[in-house]
Amino acid sequence: MNDDRQRIKKDIKSMTLEQLKEDLVSRGEKAFRAKQMYEWMHVKLAEEFAEMTDLSKTLRENCASWYDYTCLKVVRVQESKIDGTKKFLFSLSDGNLVESVWMKYKHGNSVCISSQVGCRMGCRFCASTLDGLERNLLPSEMLEQVYAITRLTGERVSNVVVMGTGEPLDNYENLLRFIQLLTDENGLHISQRNVTVSTCGIVPRIYSLAGEKLQITLALSLHAPEDEKRRSLMPVANRYSIRELMEACRYYLEQTGRRITFEYSLAAGVNDSDEDAQKLAALAGPLNCHVNLIPVNPVKERDYAQSDRERVRAFRQKLEQNRVNATVRREMGRDIDGACGQLRRKHAQAAVNCNDD
Repeated sequence: MNDDRQRIKKDIKSMTLEQLKEDLVSRGEKAFRAKQMYEWMHVKLAEEFAEMTDLSKTLRENCASWYDYTCLKVVRVQESKIDGTKKFLFSLSDGNLVESVWMKYKHGNSVCISSQVGCRMGCRFCASTLDGLERNLLPSEMLEQVYAITRLTGERVSNVVVMGTGEPLDNYENLLRFIQLLTDENGLHISQRNVTVSTCGIVPRIYSLAGEKLQITLALSLHAPEDEKRRSLMPVANRYSIRELMEACRYYLEQTGRRITFEYSLAAGVNDSDEDAQKLAALAGPLNCHVNLIPVNPVKERDYAQSDRERVRAFRQKLEQNRVNATVRREMGRDIDGACGQLRRKHAQAAVNCNDD
């Protein structure tokens, strides 16, 4: 039985402090060792057991045989010449690739992380979904994006947004554990209010998330104010209508007291008319939602064009005339493959072309 347990390694960075205590005690170790190890992993951001110098060499060696220790490898870093934004391509232990973005603001540093390798949601203007879903990320692999960037930049991360590759609510249990570990007072202790989770609108999961009573910010990728147009942009809309989506948002607001953000990508001639703005205001107003307008990122595999500045300004003005608070997202890192999934995809294609040669 002990041999079987040791052959099946546990993912130690995905374990809570209590789980780690229980596991170490079951292996004959002292409970206080868990707190030491937890601090090394989640505060000091150690890259391997060997760095944990207040543990005996024997315990460190045993831990290496008992546990998987997730640590991402940097494949490529791009830095914007415009605003200093950095985009990181990381390699996972199985060779898969994920990307993350570090953005510097006056109020602190933000990191945008991925929750899946690829995505199966199929949104028409997104590069992340072009190759489909490969797999979910583990809590440790989501955490490590934050930890690796902290180590590489030498600066503290104050805000985390789960808006990179993948649909976070399609990786629900791992997402919850990630948030628990990220905001744990024994770890980095990032405030839940400084964590934003994006979703394309998986209605049952929004209800489930409301029941967790977290203080995170939920960002709904809406992108169209009525069903027919939304279905043409987002396949998930074929399953959940806007009416169902708004009911879920209303429930979320009632349960958490947390204001929801509507993410709205503006594509020229597609969803950026005054009529679209009027309909969007009718949805956002009753929920007191904030609307984040995003001039759509150019993706070479798609044919959507970005709305021009005057149209964006007019769209925002129409929302504000209807007493809906709206901002236009600042375009960070536009010169370094701004669209989610682009860096990972380019690297993978380059590898294929190289192998073909």
